[in-house]
Amino acid sequence: MEEAIKLVTPLAAAKARQLKAGDLVLITGTIYTARDAAHKRMVEALAAGERLPVDFTDQIIYYVGPAPAKPGQAIGSAGPTTSGRMDAYTPRLLDQGLRGMIGKGYRSPAVVAAMQQHGAVYFAATGGAAALIAKTIKKYEIVAYEDLGPEALSRLTVEDFPAIVVIDSEGRNFYTAGQSKYREL
Repeated sequence: MEEAIKLVTPLAAAKARQLKAGDLVLITGTIYTARDAAHKRMVEALAAGERLPVDFTDQIIYYVGPAPAKPGQAIGSAGPTTSGRMDAYTPRLLDQGLRGMIGKGYRSPAVVAAMQQHGAVYFAATGGAAALIAKTIKKYEIVAYEDLGPEALSRLTVEDFPAIVVIDSEGRNFYTAGQSKYREL
């Protein structure tokens, strides 16, 4: 089995460009959470000439709506949500320096093109492993849009958060590459 690449945030452009589709990674440091409602607000703020509540330069956003934490936990179950719901907003955030996204599912051609332009990567977290993923989250704090509840913009401190590079900065897609291997059989 391939050994996982240890990543420490922030994720610099040079490091992101070294990652290849199919690489296993363990992420340690700060990542942010936001879903479609928070993305919509951020893009609307940019359109109005306002500053974002976070500087996304070299940062990673995890598409998650976490469950409430049980006593003694930083967060409840924290599994990935479908990334395509953020596709309308993602190119604008990539313009702001966003370097990585974590979710599940496919991304639109416009998002992949913007990733290539900005040297960004898309990671997949394993769906169905929300309780296990939550164990890698050491701290959870809401940064903005608290009224959105679990869709608020939040900051996570993570240690060895497991993910797979699904689409790398050159546009190689692990989902389609994996499928093509089975088609050849």
